[in-house]
Amino acid sequence: MVIDSTFWVAISFIIFFGGLIYLKVPHKINEILNKLILDIKNEIDESEKLRTEAKTLLENSQNRLDKAEDVKKGILDEAKRESDKLIIELNEKFHKSSDLKKKLAENKINQMKENAIKEIKDTSIKIAVDSVKKIITTSVDTSKLDNLFQKNLDETKEELKKINS
Repeated sequence: MVIDSTFWVAISFIIFFGGLIYLKVPHKINEILNKLILDIKNEIDESEKLRTEAKTLLENSQNRLDKAEDVKKGILDEAKRESDKLIIELNEKFHKSSDLKKKLAENKINQMKENAIKEIKDTSIKIAVDSVKKIITTSVDTSKLDNLFQKNLDETKEELKKINS
């Protein structure tokens, strides 16, 4: 039998693998790979937990945001209602105030009108009395005096009727 180099390569190959098996290298490689697989699984599990926590936090934050939106909307609606109510109230107060001022002005005008009419009547009466006195003192004729008195009296009555109406 001839021993050639192929034989020695095969023998060295078998010895090499036998040494590896004797030193438990495949078992150690398997343990290292299993440990790496376990570490990767743990990292995947951890990342899944983190993803779940992040999802929960996102949902909680979204719920808080929705509640804050609802509260904001409620506050804005309440503020709008209050401002509308205040505007209506101020508008009513303004109209009441303006109506009161208008009535006071009308009363003052009516009072001034009545005072003016009274002054005109008083002046007319004074003029009529003075005219009558003057006529009586200057005139001796009683028939003329009576006619003049009647004429002045009628004129005074007419003036008073005009003033009262």
